[in-house]
Amino acid sequence: MQIAFPTIDASRLLAQGVRCVVDLRSPSEFAEDHVPGAVNVPLFDDVQRALVGTLYVQESPERAFAEAHAIVRAKIGALVDGIAAATGWEPRAADLERRVDELTGGGFERTSSFLVSAEERPAPRDAVVFHCWRGGLRSRSVLHFVRELGLEAATLLAGGYKGYRAQVASELAAFEPPPTFVLRGLTGVGKTLVVRELARMRPELVIDLEGLAGHRSSLLGMVGLEPCSQKTFESRFAARVRAGLGPLLVVEGESRKVGDVILPPRLWEAMESATNFELHTSVERRVEVLASDYLATERGRTELRLQLPLVEARMPRKALSTGLVALLDQDRIDELVRVLLEHYYDPLYRHSQKSKLYAARIDATDPTRAAEAVLEALRTCAAVPG
Repeated sequence: MQIAFPTIDASRLLAQGVRCVVDLRSPSEFAEDHVPGAVNVPLFDDVQRALVGTLYVQESPERAFAEAHAIVRAKIGALVDGIAAATGWEPRAADLERRVDELTGGGFERTSSFLVSAEERPAPRDAVVFHCWRGGLRSRSVLHFVRELGLEAATLLAGGYKGYRAQVASELAAFEPPPTFVLRGLTGVGKTLVVRELARMRPELVIDLEGLAGHRSSLLGMVGLEPCSQKTFESRFAARVRAGLGPLLVVEGESRKVGDVILPPRLWEAMESATNFELHTSVERRVEVLASDYLATERGRTELRLQLPLVEARMPRKALSTGLVALLDQDRIDELVRVLLEHYYDPLYRHSQKSKLYAARIDATDPTRAAEAVLEALRTCAAVPG
């Protein structure tokens, strides 16, 4: 006898939303990327997952299954409690260890054949969606287990996380950017501040690429932030597009990569042929913006201290009468920022932008006024609705 699980595919999951998504993968798998809004209730921790996987490859599926059974049996109470806390479900009282033995007592072959869905049933409206890497034994076992304990809304994600990734890849491949406008300007001019102010005013017009990447797109761009993986960036980008864009798109000028993540090809093509607006402000304002951005926290200062030698190694020796780390340690912040701008950031930027043409030049000193000026320039260039 085989079990017919309620099943939902990734496209429908993302389009309609569900009560809860429970990701059963290990913490490191979840940290690399996950379905938006998912809760991690791992069946195995990272070490346990590695052990089971090694046994599967080097010994046999049955040996790996036996180890997995022992791990799950020992932690089944905590697992059920975690699922209950994530979903608001109250499980029926039961001898959990005995139920684990009943479900898996036949070994790998019997359990895996028993839990192969003979047919797919529609997902309920209040679905609680479970998944592992590819909708295999991890998620099917837990799904059957919690349904037996009364969680009737428990539903399988078709293809697991792998199915979700395929959906994201499909959305990125199909992405067609609207007419695109790029805000460019020297480092510290406040491009990100203007982008985010514009997003506050007209969110449908903006994709904040540095916000999605958790990186400022420079050698020091990770300082004080949480850079994400390529997969997480793509998930965030797809979710932003899914939320809806307006008749045109505004982004900050970036290279092909933002930190370590690569921009979607179609977006990059649109940015390369986009209409450019140049933001400008005084050197004093740029120093203020950068000092505030990088040194807002003690953590930022600590991370900056570690990264500065990498920048110093790329600067001309004659530019430095005092080392960058020494300037930071002596709290000569304005001097440090000015040296970085004059001898590192500005030469790089001018070289990368030397062939660019600009449709408007906007003072970025006040981000709100600059965002308003961007909107006015958009109206002139593209007749964007007010």
